[in-house]
Amino acid sequence: MNAANKAAIIVSKIIEVFHWVGAALLAAATVCAKAAPDKIGLFVGFDAKECCGAELNVYGFEVQAAVVNGSVDMTAFFLFGIGGTLILLLMAMVFRNLHLILKASAAGSPFRADNIRMLKEIGIFSVAVPLVGFVMSIVIRLVLGPDAAEISVDQAGLFMGLIILCLTRYFMYGAQLEEEVDGLV
Repeated sequence: MNAANKAAIIVSKIIEVFHWVGAALLAAATVCAKAAPDKIGLFVGFDAKECCGAELNVYGFEVQAAVVNGSVDMTAFFLFGIGGTLILLLMAMVFRNLHLILKASAAGSPFRADNIRMLKEIGIFSVAVPLVGFVMSIVIRLVLGPDAAEISVDQAGLFMGLIILCLTRYFMYGAQLEEEVDGLV
């Protein structure tokens, strides 16, 4: 195993752990937004301005939450927190699978059934990230009203997930060819 593979394995694990921790902290802040809104500062710091609101952003799921009397609208934060936590969990799973693929491929062929399954899951998780953002943006609009918060969703993950799902088909074909070659030898 060369140094680049070792580094990629280590970095993917570190990023995975950061996403799990981020998801746990955002989930705690989300619960805190409803249970004890005055304590939310323990989890997150807002750069909130009366004129523009507070910008909440996770992987392109962005909510401009209204600021009233110097305080962020906790209902907007609560709904954002649900979507943001789900997105961080999905991304933690992406990096978990990437770590496992890199680790398994270092010891042998990348065209293993487990690697192909995990690559397909990475594609599904990547497609799910903008879909979660889209669904949560609809929920936020329904709950808060169309003028209460400005919402946007980045669709780059959707296209990246579709590309990964397409590449999965080539990996399946590579596994089939490798199996046929092994049968001939």
